[in-house]
Amino acid sequence: MFNADHLIDLLIMGWLSNVPLAIGSILTLGVFFDRIRIFRGLEAKSRVLATRVIDALVARDLDGAQALCAESNLPVGAMLHEALRWQNIAVDDYDRILATLRAEMGRELRRGIWIIGTVGSLAPFVGLFGTVVGIIRAFADLSESGGGGFAVVATSLSEALIATAAGLGVAIVALILYNYLNTRVGSITATYGRAAERLVQAILFVESGATRAGERPEEGAEKGPGKGDGS
Repeated sequence: MFNADHLIDLLIMGWLSNVPLAIGSILTLGVFFDRIRIFRGLEAKSRVLATRVIDALVARDLDGAQALCAESNLPVGAMLHEALRWQNIAVDDYDRILATLRAEMGRELRRGIWIIGTVGSLAPFVGLFGTVVGIIRAFADLSESGGGGFAVVATSLSEALIATAAGLGVAIVALILYNYLNTRVGSITATYGRAAERLVQAILFVESGATRAGERPEEGAEKGPGKGDGS
């Protein structure tokens, strides 16, 4: 009769495929929970911080904006702080600076996710390998018994089917988690992109306001990020 003890025996017999699948499952869950811990509340907190920094910048409080970034431990704070450190450069150059920073942050967000994708891709093949081994064992048992019917090969065939089911199960779960994490990464990086765009717009707004007020370009550069050739 098929029970828990019988299932455990089959898993032990198919250790050649079940052990790699178990290791892949542990790695998958480890990476998933680590990324969930990193992503928790990150998007909402990033939007709030970006809004506060940009409001301070629009109010011509560059020191206050930099202080907000420096006090925050969020990646978007580090991105905005690094961008605000570049003074006296053309506003168009901020796009390239921010693009580089966003690329680095996106790579950090995706750390370890490739492991889940690899497990999801390889798990069915590992299960298939276990299936082949089980079928080979079934035919070996049949040849050794010189007959005997289905009862002789039932255990080996059960081992083969368990390997197939385990491989498919691990692959399905891994691919679901992989797609979920990639969706979260895409949403967070989009938030970073909007924050970068708003920062550039705020800089343009400050500079246009200085021009309307009749200030010289040199005076506007002293109050916030501006144009020039220094760093």
